[in-house]
Amino acid sequence: MSSGARLSIVDANYRFIAAAQEANARIAQRQQALALYVTIALSLIAAMVALSRPGGAAGGGSISWLLLGFPLASLCLLFLNFKSEAALTNIRRFLAQLEQIDNAHERLPSFNSDPRWVNPANSARRYQDFASAALTAGSHALAIAVALQTNAGQPYVVDLAVATAIAGSLITAALLLVPRWRHEAPVKL
Repeated sequence: MSSGARLSIVDANYRFIAAAQEANARIAQRQQALALYVTIALSLIAAMVALSRPGGAAGGGSISWLLLGFPLASLCLLFLNFKSEAALTNIRRFLAQLEQIDNAHERLPSFNSDPRWVNPANSARRYQDFASAALTAGSHALAIAVALQTNAGQPYVVDLAVATAIAGSLITAALLLVPRWRHEAPVKL
C-alpha cells in the first residue's frame, strides 16, 4: 500500500469520526427541541391558569388568545424535527459512502449501509416522533380545555379553540410524517 493510499484511509477515518460526532450532536438537538417545547407549552398553560384567577392581570377574556401560542410552538417543533431529520439523513448518507470505501461494508458491519442496522435504528428513532406528536396533541387539548373552562363566557373562545384544534391536528399529523425523509440503507445491486 502506498503512502498516498494510507493517507486517504486516514483521511476517511477522520471524516467518519467527524460525521459521527455531528450525527450525535443532531440527535441531542432533537432531544433539546422536545424539552424546549415542553417548557413552552407548560409555561403557556401556567400563564392561562394564573391569568384566569380573580385579580389576574389579563382581566378575563384576553388570556384565551394565549391559545394561539400552542400552534406556533408546535410549528417550531415540527420545523426543528424536520431540520434535524434532514441533517441526520444527509450525515448518514455520507457515513454510508465512507463505510463502502474499498467495499469495506462487505467485510465489516456497516451501521449506515446495512438494512439490518439501518431499519432498527430508524424504528427506534420513530418513538421520538410519537413522543413529539403525543405532546403536541396533548398540549393543544389541555390548552383548549383550560381556555374553555376559564373563559366560557367569552364569545371568541370557541373560535380560538377550534382554530387551535385544527392547527394542532395538522401539525401532529405532520410530525408523524417526518420519518418519510429518513435515511434508508443503500440498495445492494
